[in-house]
Amino acid sequence: MAHPERTGRLVEEKVVPVVEETAVVYKEQVVTDRVRLHKRVHEDREVLDIPVRTEALEVERVPVGRFVEAAPAIRQEGDTTVYPVVEEVLVVEKRLRLVEEVRVTQRRETRHVREEVALRREEVTVEQAGPPRAAGRDRDA
Repeated sequence: MAHPERTGRLVEEKVVPVVEETAVVYKEQVVTDRVRLHKRVHEDREVLDIPVRTEALEVERVPVGRFVEAAPAIRQEGDTTVYPVVEEVLVVEKRLRLVEEVRVTQRRETRHVREEVALRREEVTVEQAGPPRAAGRDRDA
């Protein structure tokens, strides 16, 4: 309404309403499709051809029986390693007599071993389970 001021003039007041809009947002889960998974395990038999190598040592003692001035060194003769064995013999003088040689031969053999093993693999199929039910909806705010 009008109020007199000191000057005596009337001032008119007006009230302007302020309006505010707000938005409310929510999320809703909706099932759009259903599927069913089936898993099968297949077992295939395979024969493997695997090379297997074995090694064996063959020991042969060869009597020699001769006198030597010094002990012979270990030597290689092809696949055979020769280890000399000496002994001291008391005579008027000491001499070395080669008593024997121990011959060690290394033999290598490769053979194929056939072994049957089971190898598994999986397979998954997807099947449509039908339209979704209306009761499957959840609402989150």
